[in-house]
Amino acid sequence: MAKILISPSKYLQGAGEMKNLGTYAAKSGKKALVLISKGGYKRIGKTIEESFAESTCEVIFDYFNGECCNSEIDRLVKIVKDEQCDLTIGIGGGKIFDTAKAVAYYAGTPVFICPTIASTDAPCSALSVIYTEEGVFEKYLFLPANPNLVLMDTDIITKSPVRLTVAGMGDALATYFEARACKRSGATSCAGGKTTEAAMALAELCFNTLMDEGVKAKIALEAGVCTPAVEKVIEANTLLSGIGFESAGLAGAHAIHNGFTVLEECHHMYHGEKVAFGTITQLVLENIPQEDLEEIILWCIEVGLPVTLAELGAGKVTDEQLMEVATTACAENDTLHNMPFEVTPETVFAAIKAADAYGRYYLDEE
Repeated sequence: MAKILISPSKYLQGAGEMKNLGTYAAKSGKKALVLISKGGYKRIGKTIEESFAESTCEVIFDYFNGECCNSEIDRLVKIVKDEQCDLTIGIGGGKIFDTAKAVAYYAGTPVFICPTIASTDAPCSALSVIYTEEGVFEKYLFLPANPNLVLMDTDIITKSPVRLTVAGMGDALATYFEARACKRSGATSCAGGKTTEAAMALAELCFNTLMDEGVKAKIALEAGVCTPAVEKVIEANTLLSGIGFESAGLAGAHAIHNGFTVLEECHHMYHGEKVAFGTITQLVLENIPQEDLEEIILWCIEVGLPVTLAELGAGKVTDEQLMEVATTACAENDTLHNMPFEVTPETVFAAIKAADAYGRYYLDEE
């Protein structure tokens, strides 16, 4: 099987870049549909409109209904075709990105993704997660190409809640360890091939950036400013993790996250927060040296990522419930089987319990 690396056609990151959106759009189309939430429009709609004021690309807005589902995608595809739009732009968070990517695919237009937060590595991917209208997971829609442009305005992201960027660090924390596991096992990545050395290098750079800059970035964000550390973490959360997970592969951490979705007690937690605990659990499964595990757990504590079941809201769940988490994580079609050794619900259950115990131990040591 071939080695494959995929990535967005262009990635742009900088202060005030949203003011240039109309200029970038004019290079790709004559009329753009901008998909945005009502709240997002209130915050930055004027900036977007001003960016198109002198652009040769016309713009129309439509408000996202809140769910990336087939009916919403169909509704927006009809608007794109009826209005003769030749460019789709998604501005906001993950479900808006996924909807915009799906709409662009079915309508046959290029797609721009403009995150207003840095909470996941989804913006760069050739993937949409489709839900039912009630918000229940339905399927993954694998797309033939990654976004044409990913635009990160660091001024806007710096104003978002700090917890969201920290959650993005939790999602990105998994990237290198899952990539390493996939390379060792020879697993097929989300890109449909084996891992390239380039993807591994980006995944490792992602991890090193988080360790070197994560705490500094969190403190700067709490002060309401964008520093070089913040810029580096935004890139790690979005671009490095995005290419790393898609072209190197997913393994234990994300499957364990998927297991935790069966617990209603965890539904209030962000994706990256659950992935961070899933990463610690994967590292317990791998039995990495204590000093390495300690480094990860103490870093999570310092930036504010959960290291115990209690911090996930699951402090009072039963062993039977945790076994259900472990069993779900080991689902036949999930990525836990990309680990380079056999994994069973029993070993995952033990790793979850041990990860919680290690977290409590280091919290007491603090």
